Amino acid sequence: MTAIVTDVHYRMSLAIIRDLADNGIRTVVCEYDEFPCPVGFYSSKISAHYTLNSGNKSDALLKLCGKIYRESGEKPVLFPVGAKTLELVSINSKKFAEVSYFLIPSPYQFDLFNDKSRVAAIAKDMDIAIPREYKLSDSFSFPVVVKPTCGEKAGLSAADRYVIAENSEELEQAYSRFENITEDLPVIQEYLTGGGAGCSVLCRDGEILAHICHRRVREYPVSGGPSSCCEKIMSPSLLPSVRKMVSETKYSGIAMFEFKKDSNGEYRLLEVNPRVWGTYPLTRACGSNFTYLWFLAAAGADLPEYSGGTHVKMAYYPSDLAAALCYLKHGKLRKFLSAISDFADPRVKNGLSERGDRRPYRMYLKSLFKR
Repeated sequence: MTAIVTDVHYRMSLAIIRDLADNGIRTVVCEYDEFPCPVGFYSSKISAHYTLNSGNKSDALLKLCGKIYRESGEKPVLFPVGAKTLELVSINSKKFAEVSYFLIPSPYQFDLFNDKSRVAAIAKDMDIAIPREYKLSDSFSFPVVVKPTCGEKAGLSAADRYVIAENSEELEQAYSRFENITEDLPVIQEYLTGGGAGCSVLCRDGEILAHICHRRVREYPVSGGPSSCCEKIMSPSLLPSVRKMVSETKYSGIAMFEFKKDSNGEYRLLEVNPRVWGTYPLTRACGSNFTYLWFLAAAGADLPEYSGGTHVKMAYYPSDLAAALCYLKHGKLRKFLSAISDFADPRVKNGLSERGDRRPYRMYLKSLFKR
């Protein structure tokens, strides 16, 4: 069978491409013409690549799916990587179902899990611990975290989807900025000082088919940015909360539930990402075969037993080296030395570069120098 992977300018798409190809799936990638030189086009694992007209994204992607369907005689399995493409396919699911298979959230589920306020409300009803939330008029102690209800849909990068406000002036600036961008009231939460973790799941109609948990080791920017280094963990305390929300919403597709520890060491649910998330390559690095299960589930095929993969640590470079320098600058010598040690440790996986498929990583580095 054939798989179509979209939005391959995202670095996370490489793990999907490589997993599918290594399982014998003919892998076709595509990107809209507004993104020149996407990293996925340079992978040695792909069978073909297509540049799509961004003027009418839905029609362009539908035509590609139809073309692959006609040529191969069977529906391809569609993997919408970016949030906007995922939403587009979800809204037009009846049309896309005529020419492809997919396993994604419904428009209701997608909007629900993208809305931090609604996620918090559901969590409260289920007695799932969340950070305290405030209104702008409330009295509270600083620092606080300010977030848009859905920064991804607003086109914000991971590092731009939050602000840690240390005082009233920073709070008002961040609140006004996010309100103007999204035309919705931002979320104000207490700032949690503990470590971050995630529970990522593959679901169908409210049933979890596979899951993987990870711990955030380092981040860049170092004050709450996306993970620059993470590791797979066994964390049975996270799964019950996730299972409740998945079952209650009858969720289908993949999602990553993000948690952080409070001052007492207890995990609290921060948000849900109903799409391919930043640390998705860990699913490949640990050998879980998560993407192949997603492919089989989308196609309606029988699923093999899920092993969950092995313990592994994974880093993004050069982000993790940049994080190391920031930790050193802030006097966190232990964090700095840990990052340097991991960089020299061959057991720590590179989230982007793999033997036999190095060119995407080189192109990624080249694109960073052009910015």
